[in-house]
Amino acid sequence: MSRHSAEHSHTPRSHGKRRHIWPWIVLAVVVVVAAAAAVSALTLYRQAMEVKAHEEKAISLMSGLKGLSGSDASSVGKDTVDSINAVLPQLQSETAAAQKITDGRLWDIASHLPVYGNDITTVRGMTRIVHQLTTQPLPQLSNTLSTLANTPLTTDDGSLNLEPITQAATSMKAANKPLQQLVKQYDALPRPKIDRIATAYEAGRKQLTAAGTTIDNLSNALDIIPGFLGSGGAKTYAVMAMTTSEARSSGGLIGSVGVMTTDNGKISVGDFRSNTEYLPYGAGNPTADEQRIFKDWGPLQMSIDLRDLAVYPDTGRVAEDMRTIWQRTPWGVGQNLDGVITVDPVFLQKMVAINGQVTLSDGRVLTGDNTAEFLLNTVYKEYPVSMQDQYFTEVATQSISAMFSNINLTKLTQVGQAMSSLAQGRHFSMYSFDEATEASLKSAGFTASTPDDEANPKIGVYITEQNPSKMDWYVHRTTKITRTSCNGDGSQTYHVEYTLNNTLASTEAATLPDYINSGTYALQRLRVKLGTNTLINGNTGSSKIPNLTLGTAAEKMLIYPPAGGKISHVSSKGSGTMYVNPRSTTLNGKAVTTTLALLTPGQSLTYSFDVTTSPKATADLGVDQTPMGWEDPGVSVDTSACAIGAK
Repeated sequence: MSRHSAEHSHTPRSHGKRRHIWPWIVLAVVVVVAAAAAVSALTLYRQAMEVKAHEEKAISLMSGLKGLSGSDASSVGKDTVDSINAVLPQLQSETAAAQKITDGRLWDIASHLPVYGNDITTVRGMTRIVHQLTTQPLPQLSNTLSTLANTPLTTDDGSLNLEPITQAATSMKAANKPLQQLVKQYDALPRPKIDRIATAYEAGRKQLTAAGTTIDNLSNALDIIPGFLGSGGAKTYAVMAMTTSEARSSGGLIGSVGVMTTDNGKISVGDFRSNTEYLPYGAGNPTADEQRIFKDWGPLQMSIDLRDLAVYPDTGRVAEDMRTIWQRTPWGVGQNLDGVITVDPVFLQKMVAINGQVTLSDGRVLTGDNTAEFLLNTVYKEYPVSMQDQYFTEVATQSISAMFSNINLTKLTQVGQAMSSLAQGRHFSMYSFDEATEASLKSAGFTASTPDDEANPKIGVYITEQNPSKMDWYVHRTTKITRTSCNGDGSQTYHVEYTLNNTLASTEAATLPDYINSGTYALQRLRVKLGTNTLINGNTGSSKIPNLTLGTAAEKMLIYPPAGGKISHVSSKGSGTMYVNPRSTTLNGKAVTTTLALLTPGQSLTYSFDVTTSPKATADLGVDQTPMGWEDPGVSVDTSACAIGAK
């Protein structure tokens, strides 16, 4: 065989041998990689079970903190301090162990995997945030509350001891700030896909949100209480009593006004004067926009005297016009007015619940459960008009005077948190004419205003009853907010459904006093007003006036977009009538949509619209609205479509 032939015949055998070896090498590599992946997966699984055990134990320990979670939230007291101190070492140990595991290299790699990588990221974020909570805000909170619990809060003359409260306000604010940041960080984590992780995430979120809300309310209240109670000198406030049964944007028709003085921790509440005593002293000074929307457009033309001052959705404007009228009265002309407080029966009911029951002059006993209904509905059914203000005055005088009497840590936190949470629902609001004091009130959330915070977006929905009546006790309102997208510029888009439901039955409407259902004369006047195009600017959404009956609610609505955002695609559906089409205008420099809803007994109407927030928004969309006769605002929020910051 020639050399050429030998080489030629050898080459194919050599190549053939390599073809047999190469697949086995590839297979071996695959097996090794698979084995390594299997080992890593098994390790990750085992570690995940350890993390799960640590986190479940931590959440269980947190759920036992008195006053900071579940149904006992807002009952902060010495028990809270004791419960924190009892579990804090073990709580820190559990959270530290969980964070140490998830800080590992394997978890970092796993967080970049497709599909379920976000779930790993969420678990890592949960362990970090919960551990930071146990090592920073929680111990500082315990120290602050411990100081308040062990310091006399009442002076020898029965006044509130303001010095320890002032000191506690500073340290509470220092604990609250990082806590609120942790709540936001937790809420911004990707929503888990794996059921077990999702369950753990929601349990942690519930506990963290409850604690965050409680401490935020308490911190805000402690921040303003010393100034409110006259730490810098005596203060005089006009206490404006609102009945939300006859809705006005900020709450309701003003029935009476009392005078409250505070001086170095002591409260004195003077007599309430009926709105009829203020009527001879004229009206406020509405702006051109207020004149157009609340008077010219109708159908009910607001007088803007004392009764209608809450038609302004900003407490600042209510206060300004209250002072204008106050300075004309014989009792106000020589007395400086430092500020204004608006309260409704829901606020008074909360104070009764904290301070103890109130016995009226006729022997009726009011409690923390029945006060609001009595003042908003029962009193109009069972007592003559001449006696209605008297009973409101009795409840207000007793409950407000007792707010800070016989005070201890538990009662202080109950009152403080009630003030803060009810201020968020517009059942209570304050305004000070001192710029520095007002800045503190505004920052703490005690001065109600139309949406003006781009970072914390809210829509504003404000109601003014156009059929003179007490029908708004029966009009229940609910809001459904659904996030639909998180946009590339940082803004979010939501779909909102706002429903008004007249819960009164037509058979009951016919039996109610005219003072509640408006009566046939007022109903006829409303029909006439609706037929006058100049009052509704020819913008009717109905070709004819619907059949109005006793118990009709006529609700003029102001709908505000969130600050820096917008509202679009407004429509309505339901058995009620959108009598005035949604109309864009401005009110004191802010864009607003106005409309008019007519609801006879049993009818409901749902307004639907899309909302886009400012790119600066860092919180979920909320609602600021005219308060109803109970604490529950009827708002549900679904943010499952995406997390803030996601694109």
